[in-house]
Amino acid sequence: MPYFVYILLCSGNSYYIGLTNDLEKRFKDHQAGIGGAYTRSHRPLKVLYTEEYPDKSSALKREAHLKKLQRSKKEELIKKASLVLFCLL
Repeated sequence: MPYFVYILLCSGNSYYIGLTNDLEKRFKDHQAGIGGAYTRSHRPLKVLYTEEYPDKSSALKREAHLKKLQRSKKEELIKKASLVLFCLL
C-alpha cells in the first residue's frame, strides 16, 4: 500500500506537512478538525503538493526532510510541481 507525503495550505497562509495512506480521507479529516492538532486551529484550505512512496518508512523520512526545509525551499518545490502539472494538461 503506497503512502503519500503532502503539503497543505492552511489559514494564515501557513503550511502543514504530513503523511497518510489515504490522502482524500486525511484531507477531509483535517477539514473536519480531526486531523493533526495544528490543522484544528489553522484550517486547511487545499492540498498543494504530494509525493507517493512504496512504504511508510520512506514516507516518514521524506516528511522529516520536508519539515526541515525553509519556507522558500518548500515554495520552490510546490511551484515546480505546479508547473509540471500545468504542462501535462
